[in-house]
Amino acid sequence: MNQNSGPTLYYIHDPMCSWCWGFHPALKRLKEKLPANITMRYLLGGLAPDSDQPMPEAMQQFLQKTWRTIQQQIPTTEFNFDFWTNCHPRRSTYASCRAVIATKNQNPAIEKDMIHAIQTTYYLRAKNPSDDNTLIELADSLGLDIDKFKTDLNSDTTNHDLHKEIEFSQQLGAQGFPSLILENKQKKWLLQIDYNDEENMLKQITEILNRS
Repeated sequence: MNQNSGPTLYYIHDPMCSWCWGFHPALKRLKEKLPANITMRYLLGGLAPDSDQPMPEAMQQFLQKTWRTIQQQIPTTEFNFDFWTNCHPRRSTYASCRAVIATKNQNPAIEKDMIHAIQTTYYLRAKNPSDDNTLIELADSLGLDIDKFKTDLNSDTTNHDLHKEIEFSQQLGAQGFPSLILENKQKKWLLQIDYNDEENMLKQITEILNRS
């Protein structure tokens, strides 16, 4: 699926992955420093399939503990723990993934805006991106054609596109979220994520390109 002649850096993520939220600032800095010949491509890994079932209490406690761990390891990361009392959590992220695809298909220029909107709505505003209504509100705030977005959000085509991205991310060798995989000259390298220092990831990329 790499149609570019030069190197491609794949970022495999899920918009509702808490570690991806913590990684956002370092990723942004990394993108700003990437060599000009590298193409960066986002791929949805699909963290949790559709479910209408309430999230088990044990899972809720585990995720809240994860949020606190992230705050300790990435001190700049903010979470609004009101989510756990204000919302009805479900272990379901595919809807938010489809929202990203529906956005990209309608207006590729704001794909990253939708990803960040989902993250800030979930982690800072304590609203649930597992709910279609939340995603529709975000699409409206981004100026998308709402009728088209509503149709596309749960369409067979969008769902098919999501599963294609999930399958491709697995073929690349993604190991959890987030993952960074550099492809160059038909070879692939899984990078070591550094949540606080983009220079460590940039050094890995530079070393790979110098010897490949």
